[in-house]
Amino acid sequence: MAGKPKLHYFNGRGRMECIRWLLAAAGVEFEEIFIEGPEDLEKLKNDGSLLFQQVPMVEIDGMKLVQTRAILNYISTKYNLYGKDMKERALIDMYTEGVADLNEMLLLLPLCPPGEKDAKIALIKERTTNRYFPAFEKVLKSHGQDYLVGNKLSKADIHLVELLYFVEELDSTLIASFPLLKALKARVSNLPTVKKFLQPGSQRKPPLDEKRLEEAKKIFKIK
Repeated sequence: MAGKPKLHYFNGRGRMECIRWLLAAAGVEFEEIFIEGPEDLEKLKNDGSLLFQQVPMVEIDGMKLVQTRAILNYISTKYNLYGKDMKERALIDMYTEGVADLNEMLLLLPLCPPGEKDAKIALIKERTTNRYFPAFEKVLKSHGQDYLVGNKLSKADIHLVELLYFVEELDSTLIASFPLLKALKARVSNLPTVKKFLQPGSQRKPPLDEKRLEEAKKIFKIK
């Protein structure tokens, strides 16, 4: 029997959090090996574990996978969260990329210079309420089903619900005008595997505070 997947990253959200969410939603237990300093990252690079010299890296099924989308696609295919045919996968990919666009803006917000932060937050709020949330609300309304694609839980739903929690931390009022998104968030959050992941003490990571941000900057040598 294969061992648990091993996740190599720093002890924070970053680009690994969507992988943690997907594994947790699939009911897969995983181990985390935290990169605690630049020397840990250098060791992974030097021993050939990182094909493109960067993390996230996940050891799974005898492979050392890098590149976030590749990791997510493998996990979602393995655990039947990637649709039943090519058309469903195309829709799942399209919705996932939309989630990734907004998520990237939120992910990079802590690195924004203080003088630019207010403008960046205003842009994120505008894009959330005028571009991304209306698009997903429209998809759910168009077919009246419980999930985004094929009336079955897919990685697109999981990534979207993670994003909804992320946006809510920025401004909890942004979802107010989107009843179908609120219903999707409640539905996915109540799945036993996700509910467990949302409990205190799980492997879900908290918002990035100043201490974690400084640790990440040292590890990844971000100026």
